[in-house]
Amino acid sequence: MSTKILITGGPGTGKTSLIKELLNRGFFCFPEIVRELKSSKRSYGVKNYFESSPIDFTEKLFDLRTNQYKKEIKSDTIFYDRGPIDSIAYLKFKKINCPSRLINLAKTIKYDFYFIAEPWEKIYVNDEIREETFNQCEMIHQSILSTYKQFNAELISLPFKSVNDRVEFILNRINI
Repeated sequence: MSTKILITGGPGTGKTSLIKELLNRGFFCFPEIVRELKSSKRSYGVKNYFESSPIDFTEKLFDLRTNQYKKEIKSDTIFYDRGPIDSIAYLKFKKINCPSRLINLAKTIKYDFYFIAEPWEKIYVNDEIREETFNQCEMIHQSILSTYKQFNAELISLPFKSVNDRVEFILNRINI
């Protein structure tokens, strides 16, 4: 059975850079899919899919991330750039009640390790998809912490160091 490692955190905290470095080192990684989902509605005139239809967006994103989790991969170690529970954390951040179907499904999702990239103003940047301010990033971080705690996941904080040092921290922690 594969070891499943989740990398979570608010927007702009370096998760995708970590995943890219892990890919460069030959690990199997599932990329973040939120940008693709958000962009999918732009051609229909929807600037921010999550803001315009938060429940619909969250259900689709949750299901896409769950499909990643359930996919059979022939690899000893699998890294995930965020997971289904992150979707619930974003609803919590917006103070929107999460559909019970997602809560119940989330209870069945377990990773072997949960790493969290904390807000780091030095590396934070906005772009056309990442519209949140750094202050909102910090609030999302708190929502992520409390949501993962709700599902009894032990989050391991990543150090504020270079991408290479963060990857080494992860690999040392999981004994690779």
